[in-house]
Parts: sequence; structure tokens; C-alpha cells
Amino acid sequence: MTLSEPQQMDMFWYMLLARRLDERAWVLHRQGKIAFHISGIGQEAAQIGAAFALRKGEDWVVPYYRDLALMLYLGYTPREFMLSLMGKREEPSSGGRQMPSHWSLRRANVVSHSAPVATQTPHAVGIALAIKMRREDKVVLTTIGEGATSQGEWYEAVNWAAIHRLPVIFMVENNRYAISEPVEKQMAVEGAAAKACGLGLEGIAVDGTDALAVYDAVAQAVEKARRGEGPTLIEARMYRLTPHSSDDDDRSYRSREEVEAHKRRDPLLRMRQHLEAQGWLSAERLQAMEAEIKALVDTAVSEATQAPYPAPEEAAGPVFCTEVSHA
Repeated sequence: MTLSEPQQMDMFWYMLLARRLDERAWVLHRQGKIAFHISGIGQEAAQIGAAFALRKGEDWVVPYYRDLALMLYLGYTPREFMLSLMGKREEPSSGGRQMPSHWSLRRANVVSHSAPVATQTPHAVGIALAIKMRREDKVVLTTIGEGATSQGEWYEAVNWAAIHRLPVIFMVENNRYAISEPVEKQMAVEGAAAKACGLGLEGIAVDGTDALAVYDAVAQAVEKARRGEGPTLIEARMYRLTPHSSDDDDRSYRSREEVEAHKRRDPLLRMRQHLEAQGWLSAERLQAMEAEIKALVDTAVSEATQAPYPAPEEAAGPVFCTEVSHA
């Protein structure tokens, strides 16, 4: 499945926007202006490749905490990201009550996940079951890290989806570390895709640093799901270039030489080199994109800084819905 020049340039733009926002978040944390950040640096290609295979605003997404690039493509704004980091009232996921990067976006059919990993996968399967029962032409994409495939909720969700041939794509963003645990201590098989055969669905491993390769894999899985042929497990293999979070010191479990070696396969660098080789991305165009994105990031930080915090009396609600009609 071929993407046009404008589409591939858009891919790179969203990847670059996600990277610059992510980098600014680290700076804000070091300045003491935010309390916590969990990064997606090194995983942007997989997220954008998957995002471009969806019908934005129609299909459903149940993401995980590193999915900044995916969220930006779906319509989450830089300002909303900064509001989340700063715990401000206008933040759309929780009104400033939830940890940052616990995404939801009602206008884009993005459903929030919880802090315990993999618990969002049964929610995604429930949405997929509703889609099948209603005979809607929609699919669900849900994402997790490879460490979360060790959780019982993930097995239950994938098993149920396979039994009932539900229109859901399980994308595992295998960044090789579950906090400090390397992948070989998480599973005895080669990778998460190998787990699919025991659960009765197709499992595919793909280079997660190649946005176009991920797009091809997810697009095929999406079309299969739309045809009623059931779910797919896609393992996108990449490397987490940053510590697990701003509370982590990754020097205690991996060498600097290992990290530097993987930086040579940085997905942002790979996409830029691909576009340059096609003759689509010049130095001047890249400079203009960088300037545009810097202005967006600067504005987002400024506006979020000035935005109000939730009032103390707002802490207790809303915690339940009072507007449900049973008619």
C-alpha cells in the first residue's frame, strides 16, 4: 500500500512534532516546572505508521502512555499535552486529575487507559465486540509495551478477540525494556508476535523504526478486520532511547554504548533520510518545519503555564455519570 509524497511528509511532520514536544517535556522536568514525564522517543515511527492506517475520528483507539505521536495525529494538540504535563484544569483526559500521558480524547474516539499496564486491552475488545454486534464498519487499535504481554488481562483480551473474530488490532511496541527488565527476561519466545500462535490469531513482527513498514502491516490488519476476518497481533520492534520515565536512571541496567548504538537507527533520522533520498525534503524545508514546530511548542508551553489549575473543590468530581437515559 503506497502513501503519497504529501502523506509521507505529514508522517515526518508529526514524528518531528512529537519528538520536539517530548524533548521540551524533559527540559521542563529538569527545570522543576513539571513533576513527571514518560517518554516516547524512539517509538514515533511505529505510532505514526499505525495511525495513518486508521480512519481518523471513526475508528477507535485505546492507547498506552508512550503514544504521543499517535495522539497528535488523532487531533491531540501540543497545548493539550502541556496542560496534561502541568496538571491544568483544561486538560481533556481528566481535567488535571490523572497522571500525564494517560490519554483520552472523546472527539477522536480515544478511550483512556489506567496506570496498571494491559488493563486497557479488555476495554478495546469490548469496543470491538460492540462494533461487531452493531455491524459497524470500524476497527479498534490498542497498544501496549512488550512487558505488558506478561499480564493476565492481555491474554484474556487477545483470547476473547480471537474466539469471536473481533475487529481489533493489538500492537505491541517492543522497545526491549519493561522498565529495567530486558525482553529476554519477559518472555521465552523470540518476541511478542510468537505468542499469537497459541491464542489462535495471526502474529506479525515488523521493524518499528520504519514508519512505512508499520503502516503496511497495520493497514493490512485493518482491512482484514473490516472484512470480518478477526484480530491481528502486530509486534513493532524498536528501542527505547530514553529512561523509562523521569524517575528512572537507566544507567543501572544498560550501558551508554548500547544506547548510542541504537541512536544510529533513530526512527526520526531514518524517515528524514528516506525523504531526502526521494528528493522531497530539502535542508530549507526541514529548517522551515523546525521553525514552525518550535513556535507551536513555545506557544503551547506559554499558554499551559498561564492556564488555571483545578479548584480544590473539583477534586471530588465528576466521578459518575448522572445523564444516562434508560428510555
